[in-house]
Amino acid sequence: MTAYPANPIDWTKKLVSFDTTSRLSNLALIHYVADYLASVGLKAQLTFNTEQTKANLWASIPDAQGNTTGGLVLSGHTDVVPVDGQNWSSDPFNPEIRGDKLYGRGTCDMKGFIGTVLSLVPTFLSTPLREPIHLAFSYDEEIGCLGVGSMLAAMQAQGINPQGCIVGEPSSMRPVVAHKSINTYRCLVHGCAAHSSLTSKGSNAIEYAARFICMFRDLTDKIKATGPFDEFFDVPYTTGQTSTIRGGSAINIVPAECEFEFEFRTLPTQSPEEIHQQLQAYIDDVLIPQMQAEYPQAGIELIRIAASPGMDTAEQEAITQLVRALTADTATRKVAYATEGGLFQHAGVPTVICGPGSIEQAHRPDEFIELDQLAQCERFLLAVLQAQASSQL
Repeated sequence: MTAYPANPIDWTKKLVSFDTTSRLSNLALIHYVADYLASVGLKAQLTFNTEQTKANLWASIPDAQGNTTGGLVLSGHTDVVPVDGQNWSSDPFNPEIRGDKLYGRGTCDMKGFIGTVLSLVPTFLSTPLREPIHLAFSYDEEIGCLGVGSMLAAMQAQGINPQGCIVGEPSSMRPVVAHKSINTYRCLVHGCAAHSSLTSKGSNAIEYAARFICMFRDLTDKIKATGPFDEFFDVPYTTGQTSTIRGGSAINIVPAECEFEFEFRTLPTQSPEEIHQQLQAYIDDVLIPQMQAEYPQAGIELIRIAASPGMDTAEQEAITQLVRALTADTATRKVAYATEGGLFQHAGVPTVICGPGSIEQAHRPDEFIELDQLAQCERFLLAVLQAQASSQL
């Protein structure tokens, strides 16, 4: 019989020991958690990616009458970012405690929260609830919130209609009520190769890529200068950057191909589609005509890799008031990083971010979470449980 962890620290250690880097499968972790839940009487629902190599996990702890509609979602992602090229002082997937910190990939982002939730499942089950509690653990959050969509679709199809969601991203156990969208793109520029002494016979893909990149930078510089603005954000305007670029084969060949990737992150009040349309119009109306005047088969492909909406939860929402009351924190916090919270909100579930650890430790070598943060998270979730028991949500 499997002996499962019993406390937040041991649960976090166990979860970190599964290498769930986004390029890999998360099924070993998911099946371990599903087996644990089954051992305490809960059936997990799994939704898989197309290749059946990754899965989301959803489990509902019913209210005292056995109902699973409404209630509160506790949400976290199971994937982590790579450790490639990072200089760690210890094995990132063999977590260890040094002093008052637990080190390992994902301790902070965000297996500490998931581990604390799982450690409290027996307590959740033994408490008569007036509202159900749902566990939602996703895949591929780190590469654009790609996995959670199928889980949300299943939730909506079943008519569960939760009244609120807490996403346990690292926020030092302080409530965050808004974050930006994230929109990532790949652009493929197809020109025509020629000898570099005969530039008029070719169409330079790198140079046309550069024109697009400069236009994109000019656009984001204009937004930085003129807004819109929201001073509650740590970066109070929409941002963008070009992240990677590849092209060309030799110094004496006009490059026929160039590929680059870029992203932009909008305030919740600014439409990502509006920026997309400006970029596409520049390609269609300016760049392609110039390229095709040189080479009729030239072209540019703008491919949306991922898009996750922003989140902006109103103060009057019950979930906002609950988290503020339980943390005794009324400060307005809005963050530049994206989470799955925006997707929950767009699915009709008001959402607040509140989880253990500091975002400053996420994605870095020697990632850690302070043990006191896990203890604070445990106390917070027990307070959430009491609120569910007394139906304060």
